[in-house]
Amino acid sequence: MAAMAAPPPSEPPVPPGRRSPSLLSVEPLLFLTTVSLGLQGPLATQYLWDRLGAEHGYSNRNSTESTGCGDGNATADPLRQQVEALVSHWNLYINLGGFFASLFSVTLLGTWSDSVGRRPALILPTAGMALQTAIYLLVMYQELHVAFFLLGRIVSGLTGDYSLILAGCFSYVADTSERRVRTFRVAVLEACLGTAGMVASIGGGQWRKAQGYINPFWLAFASSLAATLYAAFLLRESVKQKKATKLFTLSHYKAVYRLYTAPEQPSSRWKLALYSLAFFLIVTVHFGAKDLYVLYELGFPLCWASDLIGYGSAASYLAYLSSLAGLRLLQLCLEDTWVAEIGLISNIAGLVVISLATTTPLMFTGYGILFLSMAPTPVIRSKLSKLVSETEQGALFASVACVQGLCSLVATGVFNSLYPATLHFMRGFPFLFGAIILLIPAAILGWIQIWDSKHDYNQFPDPSLSPTKD
Repeated sequence: MAAMAAPPPSEPPVPPGRRSPSLLSVEPLLFLTTVSLGLQGPLATQYLWDRLGAEHGYSNRNSTESTGCGDGNATADPLRQQVEALVSHWNLYINLGGFFASLFSVTLLGTWSDSVGRRPALILPTAGMALQTAIYLLVMYQELHVAFFLLGRIVSGLTGDYSLILAGCFSYVADTSERRVRTFRVAVLEACLGTAGMVASIGGGQWRKAQGYINPFWLAFASSLAATLYAAFLLRESVKQKKATKLFTLSHYKAVYRLYTAPEQPSSRWKLALYSLAFFLIVTVHFGAKDLYVLYELGFPLCWASDLIGYGSAASYLAYLSSLAGLRLLQLCLEDTWVAEIGLISNIAGLVVISLATTTPLMFTGYGILFLSMAPTPVIRSKLSKLVSETEQGALFASVACVQGLCSLVATGVFNSLYPATLHFMRGFPFLFGAIILLIPAAILGWIQIWDSKHDYNQFPDPSLSPTKD
């Protein structure tokens, strides 16, 4: 009878002391760093456009006019297309520098946080982001060469960059949430990304139009610095069973390797790989499209000014909040995977509309169709988190951060190279390309869910084989 009463080992045991109801929230830290990043991203691209355009003798009238490119021949202006291509290439170089610098630091520091705690892995990258913003400000004050933007990205990358902040925050949530509500808790964290990005985009566009680039970047610096101070002095540690561990050791990389080669459950190996592949493809398309939105809106025939660019960026961030609401409602009647599938359909349809947008209303229609596009990523993060033990959350999200860093590299290389190469026949082709790519993760998620459903069904005994009483 004792053996029959024992519950099945359906999930790993939770180490004592890892959870506490009095923990302070990690959301303010993520909000502050996302405000900083949301201010820097679009404004840095516009600054590159203005600086490089001025150096090549191109007068960018988008900066001063509310609408239009200033003349009807903008589409045939070879100098404008040259500036577009040049800005796209510099974005490529800057993002590549950040990726290669953070490639090893994210895995190292993320896995290290399983032993020493999450706070050190959050203090370092937020401080690095503050230093990057300070370098950007120096470039603008002294009118240094735009190559110094690359230096700022490398400095931030060496301390883990924004990818490590995401890894630390999601690990923190995994430490402090129950499995049954983890998907929604992850979605709440991602909604913070949308709220902060929306605030930064609207404020940054209007502020830049009124006062230029310097003051918005000072706010970005203050936000990064405030996030550093919050992590250092206000955020309580979520890992209670800390132990002294060397930082520079190969054991941190081996811990990530063991997740995929020797998981606790054999079936977790291929699920980890497939979910990671789906995550890679989805986030690559997100990053690639996001890198091009501002450049696409600056060019003919949209020719948006900074205020419209701010509204457009805010509309793209609004998808985080609408996806959170949609996820919560759809979870009442659907399994998480099918919610993710609906989100992918929303993403595909929105990108197709944006690829064909030639007017401002049509562009905003595309943004509106993306209202559930951010639902798949919290679902995948949650499913990955549930495949490993509580003591491996840092290693898991460090590996996810590495995948996300690889997404940034591939997205930058593919989309920023594809855009100038296809300007002559279809400016929106990269968005159409991204929509086609998203069909692959849709197939992966659907196949895993169907396989799991059949596997669970086969676990039920055949009633015809059960013994009967005489």
